[in-house]
Amino acid sequence: MTSAVRHLTEAGLLGKFYIDREWRKPTGSATAVVVNPATEQPIVEVALGNNEDVDRAVSAADRAFAGWSCKSAAERAALLDRIHGLILERLELFAQAVTGEMGAAISYARRAQVPLAAEHIRVARDNLATYSFISPRGSTAIMREAIGICGLITPWNWPLYQITAKVGPALAAGCTVVLKPSELSPLSALLFAEVMDDAGCPPGVFNLVNGTGPIVGASLASHPQVDMISITGSTRAGVLVAQAAAPTVKRVAQELGGKSPNIILPDAELSRAVPLGVGAAFRNLGQSCSAPTRMLVSRSQMAKVEVLAAAAASELVVGDPLAESTTHGPIANRPQFERIQAMIGVGLEEGAKLVIGGPGRPDNLKIGLYARPTIFSNVRRDMRIAQEEIFGPVLSIIPYDTVDEAVEIANDTVYGLGAHVQGADAKTLREVAGQIRSGQVHLNYPDWDPNAPFGGYKRSGNGREYGLEGMEEYLETKAVPGFYR
Repeated sequence: MTSAVRHLTEAGLLGKFYIDREWRKPTGSATAVVVNPATEQPIVEVALGNNEDVDRAVSAADRAFAGWSCKSAAERAALLDRIHGLILERLELFAQAVTGEMGAAISYARRAQVPLAAEHIRVARDNLATYSFISPRGSTAIMREAIGICGLITPWNWPLYQITAKVGPALAAGCTVVLKPSELSPLSALLFAEVMDDAGCPPGVFNLVNGTGPIVGASLASHPQVDMISITGSTRAGVLVAQAAAPTVKRVAQELGGKSPNIILPDAELSRAVPLGVGAAFRNLGQSCSAPTRMLVSRSQMAKVEVLAAAAASELVVGDPLAESTTHGPIANRPQFERIQAMIGVGLEEGAKLVIGGPGRPDNLKIGLYARPTIFSNVRRDMRIAQEEIFGPVLSIIPYDTVDEAVEIANDTVYGLGAHVQGADAKTLREVAGQIRSGQVHLNYPDWDPNAPFGGYKRSGNGREYGLEGMEEYLETKAVPGFYR
């Protein structure tokens, strides 16, 4: 039993929801078992909600909205400041939860999953301190007001990070929220609800109902009192949520799937560009929607790139996520593990060249949902492994003959979430970035920027998260002509 599970058990929170600043028992009896992917053994059972639980949470958020939206920016920022401090104070507890519920290596959970989640709260706090909710445009006042009650649906792959990316800006904007985390990784959400309570969040401003997408997610999306839905998940899930939300004409923000390209320009320093590209593709074991899992390489450089990529992948240490030497733990859950194995098989059947990895577990691991970091080369742009989101440690190296062709291949996907470009000439980098149809384009592996808006083109979704734009997603615009006469 991890420290996080022990803490939640002793506090009596596992079978409860957080509604109206109270820990309440669910109205139904449905439960779900959380499985540790490293051992494939159940670690805890959590309650699952239903429509009645959603109604209770939405009613609480509705009662709280008028008071919270009228709070001063300083008051809302003070709450965010307390939340930020408590997350960092409980970093190890959160890291243990993330590792247990979805398998991230403990070193990665401590270094990225938790501290980057805290950054979303800090950014929301800081943006709120300087944001003008009313501004002049001639004699007209442009007012930005909280949209209302927000249903927030978060995924299993970044269980805390995606929660804070939504809750932080929503609260900063003056909205009240009902959170539905993934039932596959709910422990971080329970710990976060405890942080909200300890930070002194007013009753009804933040509410948590665990449950499945078809029940709790659908109930939130269709609820007539919910003014906005923000979902991070698969494109399939995003479509279902948008369909459920349509009759009530609520705003729907979607951060969905991706198949991000990484263009290695001919003048790039391969000894840097390729290993870092492998690392970016396999970050969080490839379980990131923006992972650059298509590496586009000049055909004349393919042989050298294959050697460099294989060497970089061979340095990854896949194993027990609690071991300090481990860089990558198991795949988060059984369905995803099977999806990855199936797609590796597809790559072999399609005739792609296997550079490293392949099907099955690494040789030294007999138990656990461990996958081999796998790289294919000579991948054609029409292959399934080049078109479909695999969401795992599978990298496709695709050759191109001209830079124009590389851009064409980069855009030859239904997705448009993220992209990378590597090269020595700044002018060319910027020109190529301007031609790629995606919400973010990273040039030469810059540091992560929590103020850079994040979101997709095409079937990768709509709306933006992170930074100033992330907060504005939760605001309505009101024009008041004559205000300044």
